[in-house]
Amino acid sequence: MKLNGLIYNLPSELRNLIVLFVIVLSTGYFVGVMFIDHTSSLNPEGIQENYLGNEVTEPMDVFKFKKSTYQMFNLIHTHVISMAIIFFIIGLLLLITDLNKYLKLFLIIEPFLSIIITFAGIYYLWTGILWMKYVIFISSLLMTLVYFASASIVLYQCVFVKK
Repeated sequence: MKLNGLIYNLPSELRNLIVLFVIVLSTGYFVGVMFIDHTSSLNPEGIQENYLGNEVTEPMDVFKFKKSTYQMFNLIHTHVISMAIIFFIIGLLLLITDLNKYLKLFLIIEPFLSIIITFAGIYYLWTGILWMKYVIFISSLLMTLVYFASASIVLYQCVFVKK
């Protein structure tokens, strides 16, 4: 079965369902990004402060404590599972788009690598390896850019059907 470009042959009802799903999923994803901005200011120093606390810095807007073992394992566990599901579904949708096979392969595989790198980095940062904040910043930024690109491609090809 040829998957490349199959999205154009789907019934309009199914394409409409995919559009609604991707819009709602993207809303949730970007609310998550806004939450990260609120907790870490979307920069490496803010990432470190979010997980390790800021008890010794002056002046402080918000007093933060180092996350507990329970908080860390709960955060990593829930995010890795939920993000794997998100990118699995987006990957399935990308499979049926009309796209260069190497670009498609990159967009499907990269988020899974970034999930592992980001959350392993968060764990290692929490244990005291401070340079991991840069790894986390870069891998999570790349993951978000890939999500945005993938969702945009799926939406575009669902809405603008090739004749």
